[in-house]
Amino acid sequence: MNNTIPFLIKQDKVFSLILDEYGVPGFLTRPQGFESMCGIILEQQVSLESARASFNKIKAIIVDFIPENIIEVTEEEFRSCGVSRQKTTYLRVLAEAVLGGVVDFESFKNKDTEQVRKELIQVKGIGNWTIDIYLMFSLQSPDVLPLGDIGILSAIKDLWGFTAMDQIIEHSQLWKPYRTTAAFFLWHYYLEKRGRKFPH
Repeated sequence: MNNTIPFLIKQDKVFSLILDEYGVPGFLTRPQGFESMCGIILEQQVSLESARASFNKIKAIIVDFIPENIIEVTEEEFRSCGVSRQKTTYLRVLAEAVLGGVVDFESFKNKDTEQVRKELIQVKGIGNWTIDIYLMFSLQSPDVLPLGDIGILSAIKDLWGFTAMDQIIEHSQLWKPYRTTAAFFLWHYYLEKRGRKFPH
């Protein structure tokens, strides 16, 4: 994504200020598929550290992180891993959707972002933020801006003063077709300003 940085700087000088102050953000990726989506579901509304701890505990219980095995994990086992009852339901619903052919992660690489969104949004527990993160990290979609993310919205408020969603959406049109790179810059700013690093 480094080749998209000059474009963003030309479009919006604020990105140049972030670059000068904090350097180039990390552009992280994750594998495609069921396991990555489960990890993102666990990250909903909790710290990444907490989600990762739960994720690793689940992986210690099952041999392979596949839908068939997730369905076999009991509620008590999920609870012992720090997974809420609600997220336990979400993981199981996703596993059943994959096994039933409702969700085919392998097919997503051949579909555009709106097709992927349309399919995933029908699965209970998967909203736009979860889809955005999967599109960005696993499918490396270049033009995604997760406007349901607290860090992104906080950074935009700090840097541009925008709080109304229509203002944010209108201004972000400047960043097309590389809003994913813009999002990584905004996370980078948000974390660095608070003395934190983007987790690897």
